[in-house]
Amino acid sequence: MNTLRVLVAEDEPLAAMVIEDVLSSEGHAVTLAPDGAAALALTAHHAFDVLLTDLAMPRLSGLELIQRLRLTHPDLPVVVMTGFLSPGEALQLRNQARPPLALLHKPFQIDSLLDALALVKTQPAACAAG
Repeated sequence: MNTLRVLVAEDEPLAAMVIEDVLSSEGHAVTLAPDGAAALALTAHHAFDVLLTDLAMPRLSGLELIQRLRLTHPDLPVVVMTGFLSPGEALQLRNQARPPLALLHKPFQIDSLLDALALVKTQPAACAAG
């Protein structure tokens, strides 16, 4: 698999570390953000091939992060991971011009995450630095 620049927005430190370890061992370059606001700030100065985001985070939720990134990086592939998804959130995700590549319900199998990232290779554009 080609190396991907993965931005991981996850407020649970242990989950973030596990994801970072797995993706790094697969050869990907991983940048961790402890919440949506930090992830958004990182996209202003760094290019990423995919966003992997939790939905329930402080300061800026995953849904808000996705909505804001769609304004400046409409083609950035997104993988959503969540422990709880309300019907309203599910509807918002489905109704986006470009819905997430995958929705992973926590706890999820690592293979499901790797399968979702494999889809990124088929995406036409990556996020460019702002």
